[in-house]
Amino acid sequence: MASNAPVGKPTDMSSPRLPKVAGIDSTVPAPPHTVAPLPGVPSAAPPSDAALPPGVLIQDRLASWVSDLTTLHELTERLIKTDSLDGALREMLGAGAALVGARRGMAVLEPADGLGPTSTIGLGLAHADLGTIETVPRGSGSYGRLLDGLPEADPPGAGLPDADPPGAGLPGNGPTAPRRPARVPEPIAIRDVRTEEGLDPRHREVAARLGYAASYALPLATEEAGRLGAAVWLYDEPAEPDERRRHLIGLYGRFATEHLARLLQVERARARVATVTEELLPSRLPRVPGVRLAVRHLTGPQGGGDWYDALPLPEGALGLAVGSVSGTGPSALAAMGRLRASLRAYAVMEGEDPVAVLSDLELLLRLTEPARSATALFAYAEPAQRRIVLAGAGHAPPLVVGDHRTEFVETSLSAPLGMLTCWEAPSVELSPAPGETVLLYTDGLLRRTGDATDRAFARLHAAASSVPRTDRSDPGAVADHVLRTLLPGGLDPAVEGEDVVLLAARFE
Repeated sequence: MASNAPVGKPTDMSSPRLPKVAGIDSTVPAPPHTVAPLPGVPSAAPPSDAALPPGVLIQDRLASWVSDLTTLHELTERLIKTDSLDGALREMLGAGAALVGARRGMAVLEPADGLGPTSTIGLGLAHADLGTIETVPRGSGSYGRLLDGLPEADPPGAGLPDADPPGAGLPGNGPTAPRRPARVPEPIAIRDVRTEEGLDPRHREVAARLGYAASYALPLATEEAGRLGAAVWLYDEPAEPDERRRHLIGLYGRFATEHLARLLQVERARARVATVTEELLPSRLPRVPGVRLAVRHLTGPQGGGDWYDALPLPEGALGLAVGSVSGTGPSALAAMGRLRASLRAYAVMEGEDPVAVLSDLELLLRLTEPARSATALFAYAEPAQRRIVLAGAGHAPPLVVGDHRTEFVETSLSAPLGMLTCWEAPSVELSPAPGETVLLYTDGLLRRTGDATDRAFARLHAAASSVPRTDRSDPGAVADHVLRTLLPGGLDPAVEGEDVVLLAARFE
């Protein structure tokens, strides 16, 4: 039995060992955490100051650096997934609180070029708390000093001048010098609000009311992006982040600023597209005896070519139109504006014949924009007689909603404008009963549901049938109910897709 005894130290040889990662012995104890990390994110902590052998000290530092890199990687991955300014500010506030060891904070978005948008987001602070902080004189608050201390001449994205001055590049004049990048101020740390010199008494009063004793403010600015805003984190006790934490939040803050700058450009582009779209569509709906109108128009991020119109015509008649131009972006918006203006002219000249109106529109589209197609529906309505004559070009049929029926109007199948050498389709006449509402809509309403065409039509019919009787006297309430039922989450502005137009006409 003795000959079968193991050689050496059985405990040392057979005891399990944790695997090594990147050459670092995982048996070396990790430095203690001083702040609770974010869920699922490793927290960075400074190395121990205790006396350690040189090899262990190097390994400890390497482990700390790897932890820092892992932390920043995880936090920036979370941030890059945000697609809105508010979402990015909230994510940045939460990540920054973990990095600096604070519990509450606020972020102010205030671009230096003054073009907006502006907003204030709080972490662990109610709306009333943010209002209370804003009562502190701007020059006394740390974030206010950061916002006002930057030059205003360099907007986000400032680089070389847009154009050289006269004579630049000619012999003797030389090239234009590049614009100097914006200066980025240093963060502001207030270790103890009660003893800090130069603070306004109102600042100390607000700090006592809200229960914070220290703050750390970081500018949301880089030399390339300029000044976008500032963030400030609040401590419950006198404190300030050490050098290592300052370095980490500085790195993260620069990345967050660049991400915010990109989102700011997208937000401004969306706002410009929405403004242009609204300017190309009717500013208000006309008032015509015998009919009440309501419209709902939802625009995607790039702006589509969906449009609508309601035009008073001679002898108390009314022209109703909806349509969609192929494509998205500025070119589609321009084409939509030209098409709508042309249809208004044709409707005034020969609105009693919707087929003639669409035939003229098709000829104009084919001659002026041969590479583009469009769908359109035009209805000539006589509210006093409750009579409608309509024609459609590749467009979805209208839907009649009333107390006794909810049904689609039977129209003939026709091709979109610009698809055939010569477009032509017969018109359809209908007579809505008193109190019935006729819904005209674009294809975007069906396609935004994400269902197949047959399923989308069935859902639209079910949504219109389920309108409460108390709401059927209001065309706006009918339109709102249909939209809420078909698109319960609304139209996500970050998701590319077609616009949605819903025009409701209730006949008295």
